[in-house]
Amino acid sequence: MFDSDVHERAAHLLDRCRQLGLKLTTAESCTGGLLSAALTDIAGSSDVFDRGFVTYSNDAKMDMLGVSETILTSYGAVSEETARAMAAGALSESGADLAVAVTGIAGPGGGSDDRPIGLVHIAAAHRSGDIVHQKNLFGDIGRSAIRHASLIKALDLVESLL
Repeated sequence: MFDSDVHERAAHLLDRCRQLGLKLTTAESCTGGLLSAALTDIAGSSDVFDRGFVTYSNDAKMDMLGVSETILTSYGAVSEETARAMAAGALSESGADLAVAVTGIAGPGGGSDDRPIGLVHIAAAHRSGDIVHQKNLFGDIGRSAIRHASLIKALDLVESLL
């Protein structure tokens, strides 16, 4: 299902988490579960992967992850603040030690001058309180390509937190 690059990165991340005794969770919007699918595509992932949240709507972000309506209305669903809140919420609502969150605009519609198609915010959080964020501007390269690039960047970002 996934290309060898995604498979290798996901397997490496799972191995690192396994070595460190860490559980992992995901909170996804524009990737719609691709990140969870990539991780669970690896045999034996159940000892590391706790759960995945697909929170495509703002209501889902609020209900499932506790993202505040204030953050969503003040900064928008596609923002650093929302990505960070999604990652923190995923940790809060799971038994995981690490969380990675992805929110963006994959297109073909929905972009604007200040939030163009291809804008993706990714945040990774550790239960210790460490959190990292990455803003990506992939450009209007097509929905599938944006989602694939987001998947790669998310795997890399959570790896960097280790």
